[in-house]
Amino acid sequence: MPDPVCLGIDTSCYTTSVACANQQSIVFFMGTMLSVPLGGRGLRQSEGLFQHVRQLPDLLSELFSAVDRTAIRAVAVSASPTSREDSYMPVFLAGLSQAQALSAALSVPLIRVDHQSGHIRAALFGNESLLDADRFLAAHVSGGTTDLLLVEPHRDAPYRIEPVGTSTDLHAGQFVDRVGVALSLPFPAGKHLETLAGSAVRKNVKLPSAVKGTNCSFSGAESAAQRLKGAVPDGELAYGVYDCLSRTLSKMFSAAAERYGDLPVLVCGGVSSSVLLRKLLGERFGGLLYFGRPEFSSDNAVGVALLGADRSAAWKN
Repeated sequence: MPDPVCLGIDTSCYTTSVACANQQSIVFFMGTMLSVPLGGRGLRQSEGLFQHVRQLPDLLSELFSAVDRTAIRAVAVSASPTSREDSYMPVFLAGLSQAQALSAALSVPLIRVDHQSGHIRAALFGNESLLDADRFLAAHVSGGTTDLLLVEPHRDAPYRIEPVGTSTDLHAGQFVDRVGVALSLPFPAGKHLETLAGSAVRKNVKLPSAVKGTNCSFSGAESAAQRLKGAVPDGELAYGVYDCLSRTLSKMFSAAAERYGDLPVLVCGGVSSSVLLRKLLGERFGGLLYFGRPEFSSDNAVGVALLGADRSAAWKN
């Protein structure tokens, strides 16, 4: 008999992805970005939902070609953006409908999780020591969130997640994308902006970092970056964006440490895949930082599959 695995599906705002995993290993992972027209700064939910519906069958076909379906003991899916009761986005309906059908067809349990918890669990892969901690801080840094969270982990149950801080306007990924698109880069702009930042010779562009307690704001920094466009080399402006992000997040982490003590900080979400941001955060924040593997930091179904494996009774028999 093959080792049991959980099939995970995630249909976020900009990525369709599927995965199979157990608590020890990632057996399969594949994701496809949604298509955004050049110069665009996002997609309507209806367009994202349509693209997910078109892309999921091909991804699932690849998965079933690579994975023995008799090994699948549960199907997990991100059914909402976060664990809050009022959390909802239409794009997640694409994955939920497919997961419900697969659960019935395979006669295995359906496990509903949330996208944010999936990001946290994906970042915990390779950092499993944090699962034995009483609590830790998680920073979910992406295009849709800049959330600082207090997490009480459990190995076989949903995590208890308490919001600690957030952005009051633009999120970190929106800041990156808006500056990137203004510099004629494709959307999402993160990888392209980081590459551009690598060309910076002088690194003295200081965009404003607005932090009040454990909350932050990026609208002022984005406006300042737009005013500097054309006045400084593009690479220096790009570097200034990551410098601003690192200063802002470091201030938020330090404020949380004053409130909760010196807890470890797990940084997850698509923006956290940046090697430059990781380097700058490590230089500026004196506390203990953990990062997920870069390939599992952007939106993905790996964390969803791992959460399903954690919660499935198949691994307890």
